[in-house]
Amino acid sequence: MRILLAEDDALLGDGLQAGLRQLGFLVDWVRDGVAAERELSTGSYSAAVLDLGLPLKDGMEVLKSVRAQKLSTPILVLTARDAVPDRILGLDQGADDYLIKPVDLFELGARLRALVRRSHGQPLDTLTVGDVELCPGTREVRLNGALVSLATREFDLLHALMLNAGRVMSREQIEQHLYSWGHEVESNAVEVHVHHLRRKLRADVIQTVRGIGYTLPRDPASA
Repeated sequence: MRILLAEDDALLGDGLQAGLRQLGFLVDWVRDGVAAERELSTGSYSAAVLDLGLPLKDGMEVLKSVRAQKLSTPILVLTARDAVPDRILGLDQGADDYLIKPVDLFELGARLRALVRRSHGQPLDTLTVGDVELCPGTREVRLNGALVSLATREFDLLHALMLNAGRVMSREQIEQHLYSWGHEVESNAVEVHVHHLRRKLRADVIQTVRGIGYTLPRDPASA
């Protein structure tokens, strides 16, 4: 899943970006509030980690602005402001979660997964659609209980489709989930990943909606 990290501390930001990537997240990193608001306004992210003490525009103002725009991207505030009134204000302004620095990387990853899961109406960490099970925390996929080995992009594509089961995702939406900044996307990349998933799971696991994109039916038996 693609995450926006807004943090002006170079050392901390570099560490968080590297650590979250090791946990399987795609991370785009910005260093000021203006850039954070601009990127959040694109709606391209599964979630965001937002520092409050950002230059150019304070993180709290960024939070207020994006919520005023009716943008629903889950936002986790990560800050050194540990006073209870600050936490209350952040949550009241639209933050979905709040962590105080320094933060444990594994807890941050778990909280981000939970935010994304809840934003898609999924109560459990393990996603199940038909005979396919996917666990974001362990990055494991099982078909009829048997473990299936997937490449990173294949896993991320399946994860996005399972989070949006029953809805059609366009190629552009899928590319936004699979690629962060600086990655050149080949014209047939999505089709190649879909082909590999069909070969490893089942030919009919992903349905093509001609001229629109792809979908993973919520009830595969009815597809």
